Amino acid sequence: MRPSIASLIAVAVAPIAVSAAPFRRSIDNGTATALVFAQLLEQLEANFYQQALTKFQPSDFTNAGFTSASIPAQELSAIASDEATHVTTLGAALTAFGLQPLSCSLDFSSALTSVSVMLPIARVVEYTGVSAYLGATQLIQDPTVLAAAASIMTNEARHQSVLNLMSGASPLPQAFDIPFLPNEVLAIAGAFFSGPCNTGITPNTALSVTNTGNVTIGTQLQFSSPALNSSTDTTNFSCQMLIGGQPTSTSQPIGNCIVPQGINGPVAIWITPDNQPLLNNLQDRQTQTVVAGPTVLFVDTVGDTLGQLVNNSTGAGAPPPTTLTLSPAQASSLLPSSSSLPISSPTPDPNNASNSNGTSTGTGIIVNGISLIPRPTSSS
Repeated sequence: MRPSIASLIAVAVAPIAVSAAPFRRSIDNGTATALVFAQLLEQLEANFYQQALTKFQPSDFTNAGFTSASIPAQELSAIASDEATHVTTLGAALTAFGLQPLSCSLDFSSALTSVSVMLPIARVVEYTGVSAYLGATQLIQDPTVLAAAASIMTNEARHQSVLNLMSGASPLPQAFDIPFLPNEVLAIAGAFFSGPCNTGITPNTALSVTNTGNVTIGTQLQFSSPALNSSTDTTNFSCQMLIGGQPTSTSQPIGNCIVPQGINGPVAIWITPDNQPLLNNLQDRQTQTVVAGPTVLFVDTVGDTLGQLVNNSTGAGAPPPTTLTLSPAQASSLLPSSSSLPISSPTPDPNNASNSNGTSTGTGIIVNGISLIPRPTSSS
């Protein structure tokens, strides 16, 4: 049982419920919008993790590279419990203010096809949650509600760190996060709505990165969006890449959008009709024209030892070497004369000249040749 976060949020929100009896407190429109919106996002997160835990078995996690299936099961269960508590607590706050929680149909089928698909999406979901709460700070005028929202946001940030570790990546990739406006949050979260969801907010057009394989420094990004159909003139369009702590986005032509140096962790990407960089300032950014986005992409360029102990199949940098145990004949076939798999000069065993050992410079494969010839005994 994890009572700390539930107790913390309950204490933060309690004054709302207390003051609602026998009469309700008044609430400003900005605070009301933020509460309804936050409760909807918490429903999305809670349902996402509950469905993931129901679908995936221990073998699914170990096949995805986890050193123990109990690690993701325990952490995802804890996150799911937190999100369910957030849903209940925010629902109580809405009731105290006389507001009706918003409920929309959700569909995660495309996100739960495998653990390797689910985990990166979970990172995006949690980062979007953190960014949503950051953005909500400009809407919330009630100080009690602001404190309650902040107590949830810090919890969401811890979820983000855990998911980074579970992905073999750095739990602390950047010193700052990026706030999102509600319409920007819906550009990401809207992908999981299976029908109309009347939030009262017009969402930005959705955007997705369509590259397959690992995205890293120097990768040219490809995009998909309803705003980028075949009849759209994208001649002057730009991709805008923004990381936490950066005052403005990095602007590049949409047809030559290259992941630049200096990125590790989450990057938010928009498409704009011109090359004017977007500002990392909500008040100013909401006045700038956007064609589509944001979408969130994780560029894990710096590995993390702790994360790679948890999940040895992912993370930044080269994968861990694979060790193969071969017969002497097989090992001999992989010596430098072999063009199919060049290896470094072997380090001989001084006690057994029949051993052939080496490391593949092209693939990172360590080759251990084992001799079946017994070692000679020393003469008496």
